Amino acid sequence: MRLFAAVLPPDSATSELADAARVLKGLPGADALRWTARDSWHFTLAFMAEVDEAAVPDLTGRLERAAHRTPPFSLALRGGGHFGERALWAGATGDVRALRLLAQRADAAARKAGVTMEEHRHYRPHLTLARGRGETGLGPYVDALAAFEGTAWTVGELTLVRSNLPRSGVPGERPRYEAVGRWVLGGGVRVPGGAG
Repeated sequence: MRLFAAVLPPDSATSELADAARVLKGLPGADALRWTARDSWHFTLAFMAEVDEAAVPDLTGRLERAAHRTPPFSLALRGGGHFGERALWAGATGDVRALRLLAQRADAAARKAGVTMEEHRHYRPHLTLARGRGETGLGPYVDALAAFEGTAWTVGELTLVRSNLPRSGVPGERPRYEAVGRWVLGGGVRVPGGAG
């Protein structure tokens, strides 16, 4: 199964970002971008790709411990950037250091559970808003996002998400994300409905 550890912004934060994204979608060339759906917005902490089902119990136990060791922290959506001409993203402000630490802990949890991971990279917090194919320059969108700053919220949990890839073959179909585990930060108390 395809899994990743993430921080999911609350509805209040995604609502503010959705308002900003509506403005972006009115810019020239916006229809050439593939815009991500609001219900899929997240900060990926550790992307695990394919995980053997036998590794999941160890992985979830380690993620629970990572959450337990990380106190809740403040975060807000702010500004944006792009990776080449392939991805437009919203950034973060607040206790970004704590977010990076949580990402390191989630990555270490996966590695210790035997999950094959990509090589270590400097973690850059980002929430993907749109994907491009190189035909549309993303600079104007980043400029339009520069003044955006959302309201801060308290990050209170670590979420393990399963990515269900499209199977229909319908052009434009997106992956579906499903939370398969949630752990409260700082306390190790299982969130109702969480796995692990």
